[in-house]
Amino acid sequence: MASVDYKNLLHGSCFFYCFAKVEASQVLRKQYKSYLCITIFIAMVSLEWYRTFKEIYERGTLTKASVALYASQPGVSVHLKALETYVGKTLFERTSRKMVPTEDGKVLYEFIVEAINKLEVAEQHFKKTTQEKKPSVHIGMCSETFQLIIEPEVHKLDFDLVARFGAHPDLISDLDNGILDLVITPEPQRKQKSLVEYIPFSRERIVLIAGAKTDTKETEHCLKNGDFKGLKEELLKNIWYSSSNEMEHFRRFWFENFNERAAFKPNYILPSITSIIRCLSQGNGLALVPDFLCQDQIAAKEIKLLWKGRVKTENILYFGSRTDLKYKKELAMIQDIFRSKMRAAED
Repeated sequence: MASVDYKNLLHGSCFFYCFAKVEASQVLRKQYKSYLCITIFIAMVSLEWYRTFKEIYERGTLTKASVALYASQPGVSVHLKALETYVGKTLFERTSRKMVPTEDGKVLYEFIVEAINKLEVAEQHFKKTTQEKKPSVHIGMCSETFQLIIEPEVHKLDFDLVARFGAHPDLISDLDNGILDLVITPEPQRKQKSLVEYIPFSRERIVLIAGAKTDTKETEHCLKNGDFKGLKEELLKNIWYSSSNEMEHFRRFWFENFNERAAFKPNYILPSITSIIRCLSQGNGLALVPDFLCQDQIAAKEIKLLWKGRVKTENILYFGSRTDLKYKKELAMIQDIFRSKMRAAED
């Protein structure tokens, strides 16, 4: 099998390299002006192929990569196919669940990852320095938190806001790389020599809720009499909901209150907690969710607060932000919104 010289491949498609190597008189510059423009255009397209490849490699699926790149899944597929055609190698093995990098894919990733990361950081800083009149703040959190806390306040902000949703590890990675300015997370990842700091600002308590049409008489009877063995048996008889990104809540609550691992899985695993709450408001079933995300529905009697647990299952929420952030005033405004609304929820 013929090997691919990835270093030369990168150089061949990078217009920075072309400019660094071109030393010509004004006459030659004019003579080759059209050639250089064509080279730059090709290089910019190729750079997007590399960025797409990097996201697929790190996220594991075309869908997650398309979300991270704010692109369509077919567009991501086209970029990958173009890059594979260009290098003449298969970079990923396609499986039903994820994209598995081949050996050639792993080698290519090691060559480009540092350069692409630096370019992404430079891109973000360039955007900020060229928009002095209107600051832009990039934030990351789960979609439910954004919808409840920030979404109602967006029209009041006097600066640009870019929000990104995703798993906490992915958001924190973007924060470390300078792509995001602020992340709301219960999972701080402190590293040595990092420009990211974590400040605790609130707590979320995991509670057991029931659908509006759920028969909870026997469950409430067990709770009233402190019959936790009977309570466990009653809970197991019900339909259960959970969300794909919050399964840890489910496992922790069960273990901390019954001293054993949950020996069953939810009947319905939905993409978000708001989806679960909407489903429960229409029918029957149980779910474990953060208290501040369901308080309005409980007050409106759309769902029932069934149990807070014998043991408090809580998460500390943190502001993760960069210490080199330029727009600290705007960041403080977002943090104040969170503090005031979370304080009201606790009261």
